[in-house]
Amino acid sequence: MLDQEEVSIGVVGLGYVGLPLAVAFGQQYPVVGFDIDGRRIRELMDGYDATREMSKEQIEEVSLLSFTSDVRDLKHCTIFIITVPTPIDAYKKPDLSYLLGASEAIGKLLKKGDIVVYESTVYPGCTEEDCVPVLEKWSNMTYNNDFFCGYSPERISPGDKQRTLTKILKVTSGSTPEVAERIDQLYRSIIEAGTYKAPSIKVAEAAKAIENAQRDINISFVNELALIFDKMGIDTNDVLTTAATKWNFLPFKPGLVGGHCIGVDPYYLVHKAQSLGYYPQVISSGRLVNDGMGVFVAQKTLKQLIANGAQIQQCRILILGFTFKENCPDTRNTKVIDIYNELNDFGLTVDVYDPWASAREVKQEYGIELIRAIGVDKYDGVILTVAHKQFLELDINRLKRDEKSIIFDVKSIVDRNLADIRL
Repeated sequence: MLDQEEVSIGVVGLGYVGLPLAVAFGQQYPVVGFDIDGRRIRELMDGYDATREMSKEQIEEVSLLSFTSDVRDLKHCTIFIITVPTPIDAYKKPDLSYLLGASEAIGKLLKKGDIVVYESTVYPGCTEEDCVPVLEKWSNMTYNNDFFCGYSPERISPGDKQRTLTKILKVTSGSTPEVAERIDQLYRSIIEAGTYKAPSIKVAEAAKAIENAQRDINISFVNELALIFDKMGIDTNDVLTTAATKWNFLPFKPGLVGGHCIGVDPYYLVHKAQSLGYYPQVISSGRLVNDGMGVFVAQKTLKQLIANGAQIQQCRILILGFTFKENCPDTRNTKVIDIYNELNDFGLTVDVYDPWASAREVKQEYGIELIRAIGVDKYDGVILTVAHKQFLELDINRLKRDEKSIIFDVKSIVDRNLADIRL
């Protein structure tokens, strides 16, 4: 077992992944949580978590946990866990700037015998081919001689209060058999659901990549069905419900695919495959379908408004929901922005309401001013894009301007008699 007196953990990046990890480890080991966002650190020191993953009580009851925006405060740590974002750029290519920046910062602090564990989602080979050279350069030490690495892919589901960190089986790996066992023991000490030790770091990286690529492909299939059935005048959800009477039918639903994982990770796999001279067809086509669903929703809305005799440029549309999923404030890579932009390009006035999203972050990232309250009897179209619990209790019919106004229920959550269009 681990000697708790020899374990001191530094968690780099305190977002949806890093904060729950720091809190869980902080119940047993000394932990320093680091983030470059000074505002985030000040809020956490006051017990406030803007992601709503951790309560004030959960944060403040951990006596071994401290927060800092000064990376030098991690110099005494023996294990560093890096949980920074790994997004894609405007060209759908992996953006490793946060990951390599964190590797440089930690490389300058490494001591002989230290371990660096990466949790950020990457393509297979990234840890040892891209990050380790940075660690070696800035530490002036040798990999697997002076310091060691591991990879334990995050499986956080933002907003899910049932499948939280400790209740999800954790994949672990290490750069040597001894280090792999040490890392596995470390995570096993906090993960109630247990751990699975992968044969290598690259296998663990690949497993994470295909977890989300598989889901992306399955959703793209039903999204493509939705596009086909729309042309046939068939309700997609009726078809899926009927097909689900077969015991082995997979119950995926059509919809917008955004967020930090499913809408991003497949591009990492595509990038790596292309660098090796292979151009993946299935993964790429799935991404193409899913990336086009926002525009489809907007254009379907426009066609219905025109069919109802509306003057498009005089129409006012309300979009209900801006986060990438229900009951969480995460707006990263939200595909609702595609609906907004398409409608805006056609000259419609578009209001966006989301009681979960941060108005400051949405304005800063997307340039959109969220409305603070919903007006009744004023909208020519209402598009319900996210199944927030508040929207389930909303009298959506009262939002319509008149009998020609339409309701597009993207999530198929309201009474079907109220919705003019369902995805």
